[in-house]
Amino acid sequence: MKRAGTFSSTQSAAVTATPGRTAAAVTLGLCFAIALLEGLDLQSVGVAAPRMAREFGLSVGQMGLAFSAGTFGLLPGAMVGGRLADRIGRKRVLVISACLFGLLSIMTALASDFHTLVIVRVLTGIGLGGALPNLIALSSEAVEPRSRSTAVSVMYCGIPFGGAIASVIGVLSAGDADWRHIFYVGGAGPLVLVPLLLVFLADSKAFAKASHDGQARPAPVGEVLFGGARGLSTVQIWISYFCTLIVLYFLLNWLPSLMAASGLTRAQVGSVQIFFNVGGGIGALCIGMLMDRMRSGVVVAGMYVGIIASLAALSLAPGLTALTIAAFFAGMFVVGGQSVLYALSAAFYPTAMRGTGVGAAVAVGRIGSVVGPLAAAQLLAMGRSSSTVIGASIPVTVIAAAAALLLLRRPRADE
Repeated sequence: MKRAGTFSSTQSAAVTATPGRTAAAVTLGLCFAIALLEGLDLQSVGVAAPRMAREFGLSVGQMGLAFSAGTFGLLPGAMVGGRLADRIGRKRVLVISACLFGLLSIMTALASDFHTLVIVRVLTGIGLGGALPNLIALSSEAVEPRSRSTAVSVMYCGIPFGGAIASVIGVLSAGDADWRHIFYVGGAGPLVLVPLLLVFLADSKAFAKASHDGQARPAPVGEVLFGGARGLSTVQIWISYFCTLIVLYFLLNWLPSLMAASGLTRAQVGSVQIFFNVGGGIGALCIGMLMDRMRSGVVVAGMYVGIIASLAALSLAPGLTALTIAAFFAGMFVVGGQSVLYALSAAFYPTAMRGTGVGAAVAVGRIGSVVGPLAAAQLLAMGRSSSTVIGASIPVTVIAAAAALLLLRRPRADE
C-alpha cells in the first residue's frame, strides 16, 4: 500500500505539473512570435535605407534621423507600457502594443515624403517600446526564477531572427520601389497574431498573486526604482543598457549602409546582415542558458570580451568572408549580451513592480539606441571611415561591462 501510495502521489504531481509546463511553453511561443515581428520591424529601416535614401533623396544626416525616429518612440513607449503592465496586466498592454505597431508599420509603407516617414516611425516605436517590457515580464514570470535567463533568452532570440527575415526580404526584393514590401509583412504579422494572443496567452499568475488580482495599487515610480536597496542597482542597470544599446543600434541601423558604401553588392550586404542576426539568435539562446548554469560573473565577463573582440574584427575585416564571420560573432555577443541584461533587470525588481522597473530600464536604454545611430551619422559626416566608427564603439562597451559586473554583486529581489 505504501508503494502504491507513493506512485499515486508521483502521478498526481506529474499531472499537476504538465499544465504548468504547457502554459509556460505557450506563453514563450507567443512571446517569441511577437519578438520575431518586433525584430523584423526594428531592422526594416536599416535594410530598406539605401533604397529609401534614393527615392526620397536623403542626406546622411536625414538617414540618421530616420533611423533614430523609431528608436526615439521606443523610449516613451517602454515607460508607459511598463507602468501600465503593473496597473492593468501584461497581456492587455501587449495586445494594445501589437495592434499599434502593426498598423503603423503598414503606414510606414504608405509614407510619401521624409517628414511623414519620421512621424510614422516615431509612433511605430511607441508601440514597439510598449511591447518589450511586457514580453520580458511575461517570459520571466512564466517559469521558476532559476530558469528566468533561459526563458527571457528564448523570447528575445526572436528579435534577431526577425532581423534575419528582414534581411532576406531585402535581398529578394528587386528594384528601388520594393522597400515597402518589408513593412507590409512586418505590419500584417502582429495583426494576425492578436486573436491568438487574446485566446491562448495566459496573463501572469505571479503578477496576479503579487497584485492581488490587480486590486493593489502600484508603488510610486520613485519607490520602485530607488526604494530600499534598489537605487544603485537601478543606476547600474541603466548604464549597462544605455551603453550596450548604443553599440547594438549603431550596428543594426548603419551596418548595411556602411557595407554598401565599401563596395559590397546588395546581395552581399544582405548575407552579412543575415549572419549578424543568426549569430544574435544563437548567442541569445546560448548565453541565456549559460547564465542559468554557470557563475553569472564569468558568463557576463566573457560576453563583453567577445563583444570587444568581435567589434575589433569587424573594423579590421579585409574582405567579404572575414566580414561575414566577424558580423556573426558580433551578433552573437552584442545581441546575446542584451538578452542577458533584460533577464537581469527582471531579476532585480519584485513581481508587483517588475513592469515599471524593466520599462524604465528599457526606456533609458533607448536613449542609447537613439544616440548610437546619430553619433555614427555625425562621425561619417565628418569624413571618418567605417572602421573608425566601429572602433569607437569599443570604449562604450568597456563602460557597459563595468556596470554589468558591478550589478551582479548587488542583492536580487526576493520572490
